[in-house]
Amino acid sequence: MSARGLELWHAAVLGLVEGVTEYLPVSSTGHLILTVDLLGVRQRVDKDAIDAFNVVIQGGAILAVVGLYLPRFVAMVRGLLGRDPAGLRLLARLAVAFLPATGLAFVLRGVIKEHLFHAGPVVGALMLGGVVMIVLDRALIRAKRAAPGEPPIGKTIEQMSPRDALIIGLCQIAALWPGTSRSMSTIVGGVVAGLRPAAAAEFSFLLGVPVLLAATGYEVLKEFKGAADGQPSQILSLGVGPVVLGLVVATLSAAAAVRWLIGFLNRHGLVLFGVYRLALGGVLIGLVAAGLVQVRA
Repeated sequence: MSARGLELWHAAVLGLVEGVTEYLPVSSTGHLILTVDLLGVRQRVDKDAIDAFNVVIQGGAILAVVGLYLPRFVAMVRGLLGRDPAGLRLLARLAVAFLPATGLAFVLRGVIKEHLFHAGPVVGALMLGGVVMIVLDRALIRAKRAAPGEPPIGKTIEQMSPRDALIIGLCQIAALWPGTSRSMSTIVGGVVAGLRPAAAAEFSFLLGVPVLLAATGYEVLKEFKGAADGQPSQILSLGVGPVVLGLVVATLSAAAAVRWLIGFLNRHGLVLFGVYRLALGGVLIGLVAAGLVQVRA
């Protein structure tokens, strides 16, 4: 089937889903699987094209975090230039957390697509992640929730050690399992390492930039290589308008989601997200059984 272009409203909806779910601990993969099939996009557009679109609009999530945390990124650049020791420390912590999962992703990419990108593993990851978040909230986060008017309990990003960053990086390996959620695994890792829930979320946002940049960059390089080999562009086959609209909507919705999540975690913790993941897993089971949704690499 040849790509017939992506309608603007489809692009807007997919951009919204990507932006809202990328940094929330609810699995953007699970939501995009549902959205693509329920909108009937796979009947209109080549699978490779829509998959490439879903990766490229992650650029909107990158722009949102860079814009919201621009002083942090400026500090890291200044740290590289020897002008900001705190910025250099943060950059080093991000590098430590970035490497474990990223290295394994390139090694295990084929194995993950073949064995884990199916309905059972994705639903299992969604629901198991929900249970983990509920248990973790009751075991660790509730005890760290400060009384009104008192400072939050736990480490800030500035107080992180290389060991804390490594714990987060090792937890991020779990996100290689489709449906787990990169945001969930890194926020959980941050809480386990002793960070305040909001600080764990902020570090997760910052860590998402190099991770998503690597995924998006890889997709763009594939496009350039295909063009050099005389193959048609998967992204451009969808139309420039839908791609731009998807990026813009993803950027704005990701920025709103990030701002909302920080305040929500400070007040309510992770239980609601855990319950939501369990419910989403149940819905996905029903839709797959009814033949309305397909889970495939």
